[in-house]
Amino acid sequence: MTERAVVFDIGNVLIEWQPERFYDAVIGRARREAFFAAIDLHAMNDRVDQGQPFVQVIRDVADANPDWADEVMMWHDRWIEMAAPAIDQSVRILRALRRADVPVFALSNFGIETFEIGVREYPFLEEFDRRYISGHMGVTKPDPRIYEMVEADCGISPSGLLFADDRQENIDAAAARGWGVHLFKSPQGWEDRLIAEGLLAEGGAT
Repeated sequence: MTERAVVFDIGNVLIEWQPERFYDAVIGRARREAFFAAIDLHAMNDRVDQGQPFVQVIRDVADANPDWADEVMMWHDRWIEMAAPAIDQSVRILRALRRADVPVFALSNFGIETFEIGVREYPFLEEFDRRYISGHMGVTKPDPRIYEMVEADCGISPSGLLFADDRQENIDAAAARGWGVHLFKSPQGWEDRLIAEGLLAEGGAT
């Protein structure tokens, strides 16, 4: 039988990642909308996820945008408040799979330093059998190279990998390589898919 492993994205699968929600609460929606319109903050974050130094990237953008410098620095100083809370049912699913001796991997766009912050806040991030973190790999989803690197490292055929991610483009790139995929919309939907695949017992994640 083909060896199988389950691959989790982290942001919005195991931990909520909602910078807009954070800024709405701190500076108000109208100012947040102006802030996000003025600066491509997700592109800034992509640089961190590609492995560039967290604080230096944020400071460079803050220095280049003095009118928004305080708000930009919050991305560094209060990052953990944007990456919150944990999605508890997804964490239970992760642990249930491990109890069932199903290999469980992480494949996530995450910076080197931000992942270290995340592990301190969320110790379950150390519970994966293998972790593929873009900052360490130097490439981000949905670049096909990152999926190829996972395959080469784990030695499991693409058809043996079942990958959950909340972004369609990341799912599409994995599917193009022959991975099984699940577009994550809710932890219950993910649990149902794993049960249907025979990887998780009914009620196993309660």
